[in-house]
Amino acid sequence: MVEAVQSRAAQQGPRGVSILGATGSIGASTLDVIARHPGQFRVVAVTAHTKVAELAALCVQHRPHLAVIGDPGREPELRALLRRAGLSTRVGSGIEGLLEAAQSQDAAVVVAAIVGAAGLLPTIAAARAGKRLLLANKEAIVCAGALLLEAVRSGGATLLPLDSEHNAIHQCLAGAGSHEGVRRLILTASGGPFRECRDFSAVTPEQACAHPNWRMGRKISVDSATLMNKGLEVIEASWLFGFARGQIDVVVHPQSVVHSMVEFGDGSVLAQMGTPDMRTPIAYALGFPQRIDSGSEPLNFLRMAALTFEAPDLDRFPCLALAYRALEAGPTASIVLNAANEIAVEAFLARGLPFTAIAAVISEALDAIAAPAPESVDGVLQIDALARRHARQAIAEIAATGVR
Repeated sequence: MVEAVQSRAAQQGPRGVSILGATGSIGASTLDVIARHPGQFRVVAVTAHTKVAELAALCVQHRPHLAVIGDPGREPELRALLRRAGLSTRVGSGIEGLLEAAQSQDAAVVVAAIVGAAGLLPTIAAARAGKRLLLANKEAIVCAGALLLEAVRSGGATLLPLDSEHNAIHQCLAGAGSHEGVRRLILTASGGPFRECRDFSAVTPEQACAHPNWRMGRKISVDSATLMNKGLEVIEASWLFGFARGQIDVVVHPQSVVHSMVEFGDGSVLAQMGTPDMRTPIAYALGFPQRIDSGSEPLNFLRMAALTFEAPDLDRFPCLALAYRALEAGPTASIVLNAANEIAVEAFLARGLPFTAIAAVISEALDAIAAPAPESVDGVLQIDALARRHARQAIAEIAATGVR
């Protein structure tokens, strides 16, 4: 069946790709890989939240059919820039535009790289439309795992993870041929910029965003600094691969060469390795089941330093422990965890919340909010909104009292 599908695609020319979140780091890496394979892929839609000039520049370079700006108030500005450039690219905005980009008939592939819960609706729409869905928006599956996977099944979509850790696990499981005999999944974490830090009281946004190995956006960089990013990945791995909390471990691996591992019941361990470059998992997902050039530097074993592994310190990085707690508690807790974290990180980046208080805001929200698992996207969004309100209230109280 795969060969037949590929044969038809080859006869029809390059596969159309829609990139949701094209001006971010994942979007930039995806566009770089696509540019290396002009006969296989073409960009048909690009979206951004507020970066109008950057989005217009991408349109000039890649000539998509559709450009969408998330902020409807900036649509006239985007139209003017594209008109000035002499482009006939159609322009959309807001959730309607994002949904159009996600479901475009011109796109066989959709890259879901919108940061945060804002990517939930277009990601599910792409799944329902039967796309090859390359998932970089971990919040969509953390908040609505059951709904997203059902959309993938009902729409006949193909879901491939772009996070380097889950992409590595996918590669290991594909190499093994099945999930049978798997004892546990082992996610690796770099440890972020504060792996050896003992005093977090004066941490600044600039320090938190200075990741030692990866180039990422500000929100995900802070998540890496708190290890919340790894916590969200634990929840994502549970949904993607069907493993319980007790079968998913995290180890800190500062070199970021081993991207994750799968341990089998006979004691064998398969690991996926490579230089820390997001173009590698992107190329894997775009070309799967074939391998295509990513542009990343080959791994030079002769020049490689020692590879080290250590247990994460949950006392210094309580956000990871909170994520494990949410996974055990169920879907509602995962929604609350994600929403409260987004608000807390936003406040920290705006210098309105100390770094040390991020976990406290999330913990308070988890303590305060309990509800049955949502059965619809509207239900997910309602819990999400409730958690955000609670987090904002907790932040205001911390600002007023100084209590953390």
